[in-house]
Amino acid sequence: MASPKLNVVVRETNLPGIHFLNRGKVRDLYDVGGQLLLIATDRLSAFDVVLPTPIPDKGRVLTQLSLFWFNLLHDVIPNHIVTATDFPAELAPYRDQIEGRTMLCKRTNPLPIECVVRGYLSGSGWKDYRATGKICGIALPPGLQESARLPEAIFTPSTKATSGHDENISFDGAVSLIGAELAEKVRSVSLEIYRRAAAYAEPRGIILADTKFEFGLVGNQLIWIDEALTPDSSRFWPAHGYQPGRAQPSYDKQYVRDYLERIGWNKQPPGPELPPDVVAATRGKYREAYRQLTGHELS
Repeated sequence: MASPKLNVVVRETNLPGIHFLNRGKVRDLYDVGGQLLLIATDRLSAFDVVLPTPIPDKGRVLTQLSLFWFNLLHDVIPNHIVTATDFPAELAPYRDQIEGRTMLCKRTNPLPIECVVRGYLSGSGWKDYRATGKICGIALPPGLQESARLPEAIFTPSTKATSGHDENISFDGAVSLIGAELAEKVRSVSLEIYRRAAAYAEPRGIILADTKFEFGLVGNQLIWIDEALTPDSSRFWPAHGYQPGRAQPSYDKQYVRDYLERIGWNKQPPGPELPPDVVAATRGKYREAYRQLTGHELS
């Protein structure tokens, strides 16, 4: 069989004969033999709208970086990976669409919360802090600046919105959704993953400002699912030039958000096409995050 063309841009998969389940903002999901096939496409969403212009390599960065972190931190908690290379024979005709961007995973019962950990004051956390001095009910010291490093990382869960935006909730709110024992477990695991990932990333030139995790259950066993510490689920800041008191440049789609703000888009679908320079710059940021964290270029 010929080698797959890894420079293929995949905005939407088409796998005839494979049981299609769902198309999310970024991932296409299929059922293969009772297991979950997660394909990270090159789609990009901004302000909860999927844009018409794909970002080359984005899906491969998300998958390969997730695999890197799942492997590095496998001793903290089991994850859902079955394989990312040895796929069933019925997928062979679709190698160009799936190679390098796909994980075959265990099916789990996903928890109905996003497990967000913040080590720095940014995004919705900065907005909440300015309004109340708290994030998700956690009181913080007065006088902190935007992008300030917090005294210690905090667990700030949110709901999983089926439409619109997720909403921050308190730890008690998480307890009401999943129970006290499980809430304590995911808080502990989330904070440990964050601490270890942040300690790994910083000497490699990247500050992990915040990130979100998803977990599921297989029976009573807690499993780390979805993606792991990617530019889509995390704020990665360049350590060089970090300065509290302002927003920081980041290795993610912020470049696209800034462009959309500049052109005055109303943030309603359909989204506008992205110009080639914005696409190229965003692609470069995703690839650079991968290179700095893993120590090698995306193959």
